Amino acid sequence: MPLNLTEEQIIQLAPDAASVKAGKGLAVPGKWVLLACSERAVWGHCQGSGKNPYQTAIDLNDIAFKCSCPSRKFPCKHGLGLLLLFAAQAGTVRTSRRT
Repeated sequence: MPLNLTEEQIIQLAPDAASVKAGKGLAVPGKWVLLACSERAVWGHCQGSGKNPYQTAIDLNDIAFKCSCPSRKFPCKHGLGLLLLFAAQAGTVRTSRRT
């Protein structure tokens, strides 16, 4: 399921340039220990510096973000990275029935 957002449109959702830079760094499959999607959402687990990976999800209907990281920025770098990755490489994200 391809996403009809361009990289530029996704970047416009970012709160600042630092978030864009960090999000682009996370927009590669190797940064994610889990990646999955359904018709309605894309989600993943991104290993940060802590013991447990951050759980990130994006509602694709409304482009709404949710992440377990402590960042006060919205969307956080994990949400931006996941959306950039999904928009560019949807084929690398396994499809699931979960919604």
